[in-house]
Amino acid sequence: MDVKIESSWKQVLQEEFDKPYFKQLTDFIRIEYRSKTVFPPPRNLFKAFDLCPFDKVKVVILGQDPYHGPNQAHGLCFSVNQGVPMPPSLVNIYKEIKSDIGGEIPAHGNLEHWATQGVFLLNAILSVVAGMPTSHQKKGWEEFTDAVIRIIAEKKEHVVFMLWGAYAQSKEWMIDDKKHLILKAPHPSPLSAHRGFLGCKHFSKANEYLKEKGLEEINWIE
Repeated sequence: MDVKIESSWKQVLQEEFDKPYFKQLTDFIRIEYRSKTVFPPPRNLFKAFDLCPFDKVKVVILGQDPYHGPNQAHGLCFSVNQGVPMPPSLVNIYKEIKSDIGGEIPAHGNLEHWATQGVFLLNAILSVVAGMPTSHQKKGWEEFTDAVIRIIAEKKEHVVFMLWGAYAQSKEWMIDDKKHLILKAPHPSPLSAHRGFLGCKHFSKANEYLKEKGLEEINWIE
């Protein structure tokens, strides 16, 4: 199956694209896009991959599924298009960055500047029906993104995995903590951020680790 995705990802994921579940998934997704309002727009479905090639991945941040409101989702977890009000979780992420490393918080919620530096912003489910959170759960996306996490964990080393909340932390078993840095905290949503996300210092810890391994640090604030 021909999937339009950045070439280094295409190379490492080709076996997944050839599996029966992925064909069933793509058939399902095509019908959903034709018959319903689905986010993100089809051109942005693999945007996290396109902006952050496999060869460049230094940090992985895991989300669950895309924002389900108009104009929000554009293919990167926690990120929204410029001009769209910042969701509460992202407000808390920025709050923690400011407290952890300082700097002025951007006036927008578009995280493409992270992605192009090697921060892979992956949702476990890559599409959603408008107004219906987790509506594309258990259709095949999780099998695909689990394979993506495993491939990063197996084929690369010295990657920082930021696992926020129980859902992201359920993926920890796939990651070797002798090869990579695993950082865990509660989810940044207003319901749980005060339980330990705020004050987790993940952003400075990630940069310290990257520096120690001879890798370029992430500029978290534009």
